[in-house]
Amino acid sequence: MINKKDCVAMLLAGGQGSRLYALTNKIAKPAVSYGAKYRIIDFTLSNCINSNIDTVGVLTQYQPLLLNEYIGNGQPWDLDRTFGGVHILPPYQGKHITNWYKGTANAIYQNLTFIKSYDPDHVLILSGDHIYKMDYAAMLKYHKEKNADCTISVIDVPLKEASRFGILNTNDDLSIYEFEEKPKQPKSTHASMGIYIFKASVLEKYLTEDEANPDSQNDFGKNIIPNMLNDGLKLFAYQFKGYWKDVGTIDSLWEANMDLLGENPNFDIFDTNWKIYSRNNPYPPQFIADGAKLENSLVTVGSYIAGNVTNSLISENVTISKNAVVKDSVIFENVVIEEGAHIENAIIAEDAYIGANAHVGLPHETNKITVIGPSVKIGDGVTILDGQMVEKDVNL
Repeated sequence: MINKKDCVAMLLAGGQGSRLYALTNKIAKPAVSYGAKYRIIDFTLSNCINSNIDTVGVLTQYQPLLLNEYIGNGQPWDLDRTFGGVHILPPYQGKHITNWYKGTANAIYQNLTFIKSYDPDHVLILSGDHIYKMDYAAMLKYHKEKNADCTISVIDVPLKEASRFGILNTNDDLSIYEFEEKPKQPKSTHASMGIYIFKASVLEKYLTEDEANPDSQNDFGKNIIPNMLNDGLKLFAYQFKGYWKDVGTIDSLWEANMDLLGENPNFDIFDTNWKIYSRNNPYPPQFIADGAKLENSLVTVGSYIAGNVTNSLISENVTISKNAVVKDSVIFENVVIEEGAHIENAIIAEDAYIGANAHVGLPHETNKITVIGPSVKIGDGVTILDGQMVEKDVNL
């Protein structure tokens, strides 16, 4: 038996996710619920195993407890392997220095020993906070065919939006000649997805040099990639065609959930050829009471529905009582919505309680998303206007 892997994946999952506000006060962004059944990190882990990438290091830092517990030994994603599998990689104290992860590049640098223990030829760098289905094996094949030092996955965005992204300017053969971070006048529409494949030896060299530079921001997009381009290395863009969503804001998270609804949803989570795995809780089947109304919604196991639900996503073990209305909303697990409550254009985080006849997210011309944080209790008859971010209990 040869103790060697062709490719090892390193999944960056330590970000704070500050733009999700109340939803990430106590948990890491990759652990946020999505699609009434999943957590965001499920998609990257499922992509790995569906792509035959069976060795994954998950780099955690901010509020890691729930995420660590959720991943466990990796069994739900078939990543509980004797040689390989999934490994949680938090910052740790070394002999000479102790550091939190200072940037994306520094996080990988601090785990070079883990990477080298598998002696891979290639290293795949991933983010744990995107919603998409992607065959990394196809990207790796392309990377090898090009004999690239680094391959970066790109998605085409509208030219008017390109200035919001890191843009890769390419030649006709998709070789990269320039990287521009949020350019005011973009030259192309190839937006970096933050997915990289490096030759392992090249990655180690540039991470080591970057760590020795006190002026570096220790970032792949700002430092590693530009340095490789300056040195004339072979970098290629890999064009991804499909659904991809960065769910780093309240609006984008809500939109990504809404993209699952309808007869022909923008993003298909029922594709049997590319299954999305998760660590499900053993709740009983959902119950739809007599007189309840459901329209264009996803309802997960363990939920009790006696009210009216329209165009919404309902997670595990949710109670929606008689005469309650839930419309255009995302409801996380273990939420209780009492009789006569009205929820509209909202995200209700796990374990929240909405009292009888309370109103959350009233219709308004601004159409802003209202957010109720984890374990927050909204009292009977309370009104929470649209666009509010509620992190503490509210009573009359």
